[in-house]
Amino acid sequence: MPIHLQLPAPGERTSQTICRYRDEIGPVLRVELPGKVPAWLVTSYEMASEVLANDGTLYSKDPKNFTALHDGSIPPGWPLRQLIEGNHLLTKDGADHRRLRGLINHAFTPGRVQELAPRIQEMTDELLDRMATGGGMVDLVRSFSEPLPLTVICELFGVPENERPQIREWGNVLMSHAAAPEESIAAQTGLLGYLAAFIERKRREPGDDLTTGLIQAQDDGDRLSDDEMLWIMWQVLIAGHETSVHLIANAVIALCSEPKQLALARTEIGWEQVVEETLRARTSVVGIMLRYPRHDVRLAGVTIPAGQAIMIGLAGAGTDPARFGGDAERFDLTREPDAHLAFGRGPHFCFGAPLARLETRIALESLFGRFPDLRLAVAPDEIVYNSSIITEGPVRLPVLLGADKGASG
Repeated sequence: MPIHLQLPAPGERTSQTICRYRDEIGPVLRVELPGKVPAWLVTSYEMASEVLANDGTLYSKDPKNFTALHDGSIPPGWPLRQLIEGNHLLTKDGADHRRLRGLINHAFTPGRVQELAPRIQEMTDELLDRMATGGGMVDLVRSFSEPLPLTVICELFGVPENERPQIREWGNVLMSHAAAPEESIAAQTGLLGYLAAFIERKRREPGDDLTTGLIQAQDDGDRLSDDEMLWIMWQVLIAGHETSVHLIANAVIALCSEPKQLALARTEIGWEQVVEETLRARTSVVGIMLRYPRHDVRLAGVTIPAGQAIMIGLAGAGTDPARFGGDAERFDLTREPDAHLAFGRGPHFCFGAPLARLETRIALESLFGRFPDLRLAVAPDEIVYNSSIITEGPVRLPVLLGADKGASG
């Protein structure tokens, strides 16, 4: 039977489609992913939480358990193959996942991340200084929300400054469901080739960075193969900046669209709550790919056969009225704090959460402190968003800076 529900629906952002399906159809439904690949979509907080809580037991992340990937149903050129295949944490279950995660967890503990705050503040101030010299209108994505997270993660891992833009370009292609198959394959081949050469360069010329630290751990006898090392770098460099790029920009749009909320952020509410409300209501990760039931499961009364793909609609979970009330879609800093799922839950809870929270807080507080009159230069419904079923944020964000309070502001 043909599937008539597309993700995203034509003319809608992925988040809009997920939320509309949740409200009009229900918490579990059959959809067609880009490339005409069928999958199940969960759209509610309860169902998203249910699937995430059973990671590694009822549900696998290993693509060998995705039947259609191997029976000829899905063509080899399906662009999203590049994201769901590979020897990295996003495709691991159980002991394999714990082993790999343990090797990089220590680099992203809250304590270690907090030590980065002065350097992140310094990078932020440098970008704001450059913006101040660029005139009254700037593209905030290109000038600020994109270079800050990219610089943070690349500096952590020792990637030279002149090589960082290419990593961003490869990441943009890999995250796009609109990319042609040959583009996705070329981006994946280019990135993996670069990383292989980069790791070898670091073996010859070690530095004070996390890439060198992983190499040393491997040399000291850790059970980390060369292929696993390569894929860890792939995941950390792409995921380590992509989501924060959009999170910062989404927060700016929300605050500039609701002046009363911006006023609250500057007074009694504080910027930590801005980050959490953005994660809930304007999450940059709108969909999590993919989970494969190990045996037939029932979700919200729907039977999902073993081996079929499930996508988790985080955009629907974060604004689910059943969890967050009838005004769940509204960006509201006075909302009583509640657990969102923006970083997942269970064994695959995002290890980069402390870093994302820190750099987003510093970015927003510094941006609006330096340019208190900052406002959107276009109407919110004129903003163009990226083409992705995984992450969501503006491609460009024209803003008017207003008065510059100076570096000490």
